[in-house]
This record gives sequence, structure tokens and C-alpha cells, in this order.
Amino acid sequence: MIETHPLKPFLPINAKLLMLGSFPPPQTRWKMDFYYPNYQNDMWRIFGIIFFQDKDYFLDLFNKNFKEDLIRNFLTEKGIAIFDTAYQVIRLKANAADKFLQIETPTDLNKLLAQIPLCHNMMTTGDKATDTLMLSMPEGSVKPMIGESSQVYFAKREITLYRMPSSSRAYPLALEKKADVYRELFLEIGLI
Repeated sequence: MIETHPLKPFLPINAKLLMLGSFPPPQTRWKMDFYYPNYQNDMWRIFGIIFFQDKDYFLDLFNKNFKEDLIRNFLTEKGIAIFDTAYQVIRLKANAADKFLQIETPTDLNKLLAQIPLCHNMMTTGDKATDTLMLSMPEGSVKPMIGESSQVYFAKREITLYRMPSSSRAYPLALEKKADVYRELFLEIGLI
């Protein structure tokens, strides 16, 4: 069965960075109607460590949930947009693992970037997201290594592509080490 992306793109008009994951987990795993909604995913802990020196900053620990309004307001203030590289997928297994996602329709990145004219940086959060992104990039574009970047001309602008480690706990890197890699990107593009 083909699944269409259940969330609207989060596109603050001041966005300097477009974060791109692969596709949301099944809704049974959601704790909020926003990106990285699985409580076991460490994305919002990574952001808490980097910007507030507190991995729990964006968490509602008592309810094992996220502080969705706080996350949205923070992203808007910083100029960080979010969507995913896949618009439609087929789940080969009923779980959140990227390796069981079959991409049916990649996201129209031109359409997203047209809505965020100040954005010259795109970041992928995992291998599947990076591979799917590269399907849309011009021929000859270089796929970045984890923690590194490459330059492309796309959507009538120069863009730096960053490839970050996955925020999934299945990815074998300690939370603090992941935060270190993300911190370098945020420093480089002036968000810190």
C-alpha cells in the first residue's frame, strides 16, 4: 500500500537550512504531529544538547512526550525548515526502519525551495534520506560522506548539502557524538 506523507512541510520564511529525513514512522509510534515524533528518536535531544546544553530541553519527561510548541517556535526563530526526501513510500515491513522503505515518489524539492528563498543549505539525517535526495540532484553531484558536505547548483541557487548521522537509536553512535557532528554544521552555517 502506498503511503503519502502525512505532514505539511514546515517552512519558516526565514529558513537558512532545510532538514530532510526519509519519511515519518508509522503513526502508532508518534508522540506529536510533527517531525521526528517517535520518543525513541534522538533528534530533539541532539538539538537540546547543542543549543541548551540539556538533552531534555524539548522533552516532556513526565508524559514521555515532546514540547511541540517549543520545538516549532525554536525552529522558526532559528530559520530551520523540515520535510522529508520521500513524498510517497511503500513500507515493506510495518516498522520505522529506513531499510524497509521503498521510495515511490521523491519530494519535489524545487517546490519546497521556492517557498524558502533564503535557504542555501540542505541537510539529510541518514543514509536513505541522502540516497533519495541525490536522485533529485543534478548529474555529477557528489554525495557527501557522513559529517561532511558538498556543493551543488540546484533550484537556481548554490546549495551546500550536508549529510548527518541518523538520529535513530539504531544508528551506532553515542548521543553526544551525534550532537558534536550536528554542532559543527550549525556553527558553519551561523545558527550558533
